[in-house]
Amino acid sequence: MKPFATNRDLRKTPTLIKISAVILATAAFFYLGKHLSNDGYKQLVFFSSSSSENSIPEVSISPNSNKTFNLSSIIPPNHTEIETAQPIPSPVTATETKANPPPIPIPIPIPIASPPPPAPIRTFGVLDANGVMSDDFEVGDFEDEAIEESRNKTEIVELRNDGVSRPRVRVKKFAMCRESMREYIPCLDNADAVKKLRSTERGEKFERHCPVKGRGLNCLVPSPKGYRQPIPWPRSRDEVWFSNVPHTRLVEDKGGQNWISRDPRDKSKFKFPGGGTQFIHGADEYLDQISKMVSDITFGKRIRVALDVGCGVASFGAYLLSRNVLTMSVAPKDVHENQIQFALERGVPAMAAAFATRRLLYPSQAFDLIHCSRCRINWTRDDGIFLLEINRMLRAGGYFAWAAQPVYKHEAALEEQWTEMLNLTTSLCWKLVKKEGYIAIWQKPLNNNCYLSREAGTKPPLCDESDDPDNVWYTNLKPCISRIPENGSGGSVPSWPARLHTPPDRLQTITFDSYIARKELFKAESRFWNEIVGGYIRALKWRKMKLRNVLDMRAGFGGFAAALNDHKLDCWVLSVVPVSGPNTLPVIYDRGLLGVMHDWCEPFDTYPRTYDFLHASGLFSVERKRCEMSTILLEMDRILRPGGRAYIRDTIDVMDEIQEITKAMGWHTSLRDTSEGPHSSYRILTCEKRLPRA
Repeated sequence: MKPFATNRDLRKTPTLIKISAVILATAAFFYLGKHLSNDGYKQLVFFSSSSSENSIPEVSISPNSNKTFNLSSIIPPNHTEIETAQPIPSPVTATETKANPPPIPIPIPIPIASPPPPAPIRTFGVLDANGVMSDDFEVGDFEDEAIEESRNKTEIVELRNDGVSRPRVRVKKFAMCRESMREYIPCLDNADAVKKLRSTERGEKFERHCPVKGRGLNCLVPSPKGYRQPIPWPRSRDEVWFSNVPHTRLVEDKGGQNWISRDPRDKSKFKFPGGGTQFIHGADEYLDQISKMVSDITFGKRIRVALDVGCGVASFGAYLLSRNVLTMSVAPKDVHENQIQFALERGVPAMAAAFATRRLLYPSQAFDLIHCSRCRINWTRDDGIFLLEINRMLRAGGYFAWAAQPVYKHEAALEEQWTEMLNLTTSLCWKLVKKEGYIAIWQKPLNNNCYLSREAGTKPPLCDESDDPDNVWYTNLKPCISRIPENGSGGSVPSWPARLHTPPDRLQTITFDSYIARKELFKAESRFWNEIVGGYIRALKWRKMKLRNVLDMRAGFGGFAAALNDHKLDCWVLSVVPVSGPNTLPVIYDRGLLGVMHDWCEPFDTYPRTYDFLHASGLFSVERKRCEMSTILLEMDRILRPGGRAYIRDTIDVMDEIQEITKAMGWHTSLRDTSEGPHSSYRILTCEKRLPRA
């Protein structure tokens, strides 16, 4: 028998034997590891040792040894293997020192199959009060509007907001509203709201009663059959297309007073001879008479901004335009309901408004001249509350012209009305400057001295010092005299045109955050828009555009309107001050411009198809926090004339949704860089509303 080989002999054995030994050792360790990690033993064992020579090694068992976990819920679909490890140990305790550190987790790869994709979630029904989908609901009767609007083509899209994705219904194409809505003014045609009024004796039915939020306009208001591109200014002052405003009642009621006529030989047009109830021989002759009665009434200089109450078809304001006077013509939507529509079709500034229970949407000391010619308003009723509203809007030192039967007729009832008017105007400290023929003209005082010198208890009283005469949005009329600022601001404005670029005193009363001087901010805004409009004229051929009726939807200090005037574009601008921002209306009027307060989350008080151009700068990025952008854009479509244009200047993040909505409305749009270049955070969306196909 051979003796056992020595160690030296083993080193001489073939290489194959060494490899076999390594394989056997590996297999043994693999079997042992698998045996210790089977389903019956789910503990993970960790070993730790100390750097201290005399320390004893420690063994720690996972705190999750008795728990099971579903790892598939945290594995991305495209991964087939993850690493698991002991959860992060808790902070070091008093017993865990450098000599005894906590266990260190050892990751162990575990192969896992990809989970199957989840089945698509399908829900049916409506959301209940808790936001849960429910099929427990009742189906009521369909409304006409709902049937019409159901034709809107919609789809579900993903909308990202602050990194969170949520579904949104996107309208691919808005349907047309029914034909009966061609002259629809949502807040003035709300018959259901009017029926619920407790009383209408003060004219409440002519005021704003807007649809409930979420039940507003959701379709495109149609144009009349045969609608044509409006006749351009200045021809439109004297004639408009019958097909654009197809209403003949005013011709029947007022044709004999030279308001409006229709030539039987050419029935395609309405004609406007320029007359009115009290000036049947023409507005020009009437205006000459007024300026001769009072030498300080210099149209186009001291008198720049006027208000015509009960305006008819706005011939008074139409003829003042040639004398450099902007006139806001107002009348309610009453039995002569289309008079404001005719005024705007002619290219004359006008709004639907009524003297009822609320303040009109214009600031204090706005108008240099206020005119009423047979305006059908009883100025002395309710202790003269309507004339107190006139007093609020009339500039200190401004004039009120009244042409009515009590001025010149000597019937007992009319003479009594004249006496009541004299007593009321005297209590208001107005001075009767001139009474001639059928016109009487009063002047408002320049300060409060007369009011303060009246006997105690004289009515109407002065308003409290806490009253803000510029607070007009849904504000009730007040039976008191609005105070004139002690510093004389509002009454001391330069003559036109110097006042356009002179920072007014009332600039200092505007409440807003400003890090630079207000006068510098005022001038900077004017320079900015002057340059922008100049660029539009050069690059986008604005002089070839038929601009006449322009609406600036977020006007600031009126810099855009001032720029259009400086560049001598033959148009007028209504500068809108949103309720969501600072009230800059007093500054706009002190500059000799027209403006109005409005909330763009509600419809505007004008007829459909009344503006040639809509300008919205920075509007949507502000108002989207308060209402849907589609609400504003559908209202823009309602008031924009077919063939008209809209320029939307805003941040990039709102442009995609705006483009979606304008496309669904059928507008043709183009996204452009601003003058700051492609890296600016702003863009300009130029839009055109095409004429309806014949």
